[in-house]
Amino acid sequence: MEIISSDYRIKTVLGRLERIIDDENQRIGRDAEFDLKVSNAHKSRCLYELTMLFRDTDTKELAAGYIEQMHELKKKLALNARRVEAHLSAVRAVADLLKNAMQQADADGTYSQEQFLYCES
Repeated sequence: MEIISSDYRIKTVLGRLERIIDDENQRIGRDAEFDLKVSNAHKSRCLYELTMLFRDTDTKELAAGYIEQMHELKKKLALNARRVEAHLSAVRAVADLLKNAMQQADADGTYSQEQFLYCES
């Protein structure tokens, strides 16, 4: 009974994780309404649940289908990692552009706060 229950739970969590990753891979960088923070929390929760389930499961008892599904998830997670990194890199680039634009706007011939601090030294 415990093996069936554990198998069912593993299958359920793997399926949920796969849907979350597929959704994130589809929407990241394309959907302005997509909440990466919420998606990441769901993904982390699934990975935590899997860790707990596998901790109590003998790997010899895992169905071959789960192993195949986990290999597929590994590929999807690798793609996900590349997409998240590209997204974060783009966010950093935009933040740097905005920071530079603000600094240039502040350098309009008036004194900056840093210049006042320098004069006080």
